[in-house]
Amino acid sequence: MPYTPSGFFCDRLIRERERRDGEGSLNKPVRFNGQDYNTLRQECLQRKGLFEDDSFPATVESLGFKELGHKSNKVKNIVWKRPKEICENPQFIVGGASRTDICQGDLGDCWLLAAIACLTLNEKLLYRVVPQEQSYSENYAGIFHFQFWRYGDWVDVVIDDRIPTFNNQLVFTKSAERNEFWSALLEKAYAKLHGSYEALKGGNTTEAMEDFTGGVTEFYEMKEAPKELYKIMKKALARGSLMGCSIDSLVPARFETRTVTGLVKGHAYSVTAVEECKPSQQKDNKVRLVRLRNPWGQVEWNGPWSDNSKEWATISKVEKDKLQHQSAEDGEFWMSFEDFKKNYTKIEICNLTPDALEDDKIHKWTVSVNEGRWVRGCSAGGCRNYPDTFWTNPQYRLRLLEEDDDPDDNEVVCTFVVALMQKNRRKERKMGANLFTIGFAIYEVPKEMHGNKQHMQKDFFLFNSSKARSKSYINLREVTQRFRLSPGEYVIIPSTYEPHQEGEFILRVFSEKRNTSEEIENRIEADHPVPAPASAGEESEEDQQFRTIFQEIAGDDMEITANELKNVLNRVITKHKDLSTEGFSLESCRSMIALMDVSFMDGTGRLNLQEFRHLWNKIKQWQGIFKDYDADQSGSINSYEMRNAVNDAGFRLNNQLYDIITMRYANENMNIDFDSFISCLVRLEAMFRAFQAFDQDGDGTIRLSVLEWLQLTMYA
Repeated sequence: MPYTPSGFFCDRLIRERERRDGEGSLNKPVRFNGQDYNTLRQECLQRKGLFEDDSFPATVESLGFKELGHKSNKVKNIVWKRPKEICENPQFIVGGASRTDICQGDLGDCWLLAAIACLTLNEKLLYRVVPQEQSYSENYAGIFHFQFWRYGDWVDVVIDDRIPTFNNQLVFTKSAERNEFWSALLEKAYAKLHGSYEALKGGNTTEAMEDFTGGVTEFYEMKEAPKELYKIMKKALARGSLMGCSIDSLVPARFETRTVTGLVKGHAYSVTAVEECKPSQQKDNKVRLVRLRNPWGQVEWNGPWSDNSKEWATISKVEKDKLQHQSAEDGEFWMSFEDFKKNYTKIEICNLTPDALEDDKIHKWTVSVNEGRWVRGCSAGGCRNYPDTFWTNPQYRLRLLEEDDDPDDNEVVCTFVVALMQKNRRKERKMGANLFTIGFAIYEVPKEMHGNKQHMQKDFFLFNSSKARSKSYINLREVTQRFRLSPGEYVIIPSTYEPHQEGEFILRVFSEKRNTSEEIENRIEADHPVPAPASAGEESEEDQQFRTIFQEIAGDDMEITANELKNVLNRVITKHKDLSTEGFSLESCRSMIALMDVSFMDGTGRLNLQEFRHLWNKIKQWQGIFKDYDADQSGSINSYEMRNAVNDAGFRLNNQLYDIITMRYANENMNIDFDSFISCLVRLEAMFRAFQAFDQDGDGTIRLSVLEWLQLTMYA
């Protein structure tokens, strides 16, 4: 019977974090860097001083690492100032937060500012991100805070109000009102969240939209947009969704260059309204319009329905007032929906929940969130193009339990949205990190395998095609797609396009009806943790050789030490010409004695003949497994093959333990030689046996004193 320790201590050692009740929710956000806004503010008021944030100081390090780093001329004349040093009567918000409060400065973060402009359209969302009751008058202490959604948690980010300036002008985001600072401070808090201002350069509007809402984004390419796109956009805005759009530039050097029509390529815009109007000369037909905003706060569309175009003369004053038409160089303009489709190439809609925009009914969605990581040499298997490693990627079992209420064409289907997001790549940009090209595939689990929580093996993916998959692998922070599948059990495989790319991710599954999604983790078990007695049958010629060598080395006491064991094994192993190895190390032999020394922690540190023979039989068994995977007789196997080899040796482990094995035993090329292979299996068997020795009641948990823990780990 296999022996299974549940709650294996290793799970606790490498778990990223444990959620405490309510922490990370809107009502109890995580304190970023452990800073508590109310406590810090009160301390400043008591000592009558202004807050200075040591965790995001007013230095070059907070500005950036390359273009805004120490060697850049751009930063030499930048002076950090508080708003009261910049102007008289500074205000946090003047006359309510609006789209005109956001004007881009000398930082390529139009994607962020486009999202902030969208945020101002929904006060409830805005004041979730920008907490109210912050001001420059009552109890001012130079400290402010903002809240963002970050990989499943809401976090509260505290900042001081020192802002980069040049010639007493804000360098980065500013408001049209010179004495208004909420947008500049929001940008600073977001920069702190990602490590620097420079980390915000270049991005996708949906990234910030999701960080402001915790929502999920869907993309539409204009050339492939559905016929009902106008209806989708109108409904999305009505439901509080945030919306951005852009014009792709095929030539990178021409990013953010304006066209003759006043639009800018490679630049993010906010969609701020979708409306219809009826020109007086048209009896029945209404004109569909879209209002957009350029984060620059200037440079506008100059075609039909632009600020001063002749089309406005064809509608009544009532219609103009309804559309809030203004002739001002503020970056905001109207255009017809047809011109919108012709000129823009992509639109992004961030839904607070993924309500089916094609449907008039508002649905309640359930969401499951899973955190995972790809580890080089272990669980970073790449896409389906790499069949030898694809199966090693993290796997998530999805159970679609209830069909939709109103299926089309009498189909029994479940609608769900899968969103795969890679974590921390922007923050790690200063270390050279870029976004990976990511995607996912969904496979249907055969009925006979329902409820089986074992990791799907290589053969399953060789002989089964995917049921659904992401439209493409792409280098965005998040890949999202909507699916309609029959109720049942599925497995989702998130991956990078190339294997061996290491990073963390979050996988969210939204569904209209009840679903469950969880990572598939093998039960941790071993088939043979207790050494079996040696066979009493006839000795083979090899056994007789062993007895002779053993007697020769052991001497009168018929026991051998680790050093003597090393000599015995290496004398025998050299006779195996088909095995490329430099021999066993002294450390390996010490581990072997710890495994075979039956009395374990009270043992002698030596082996008798029976223990030695049993050890050799194990080594022969493991040697056979190694040779099966070392097909090219190179003397090593790769870390992905190691997973199957460990399984063949009788051990079922989870991804976390395979990660540790790779880190502990693989070389820089992710290969494991024979000596390391044997050492790993010896250690595994010894630890399983030790656990069983302590687990007297067999419940899968043990309690150790410090002495017992040290004895166990030092000897094994």
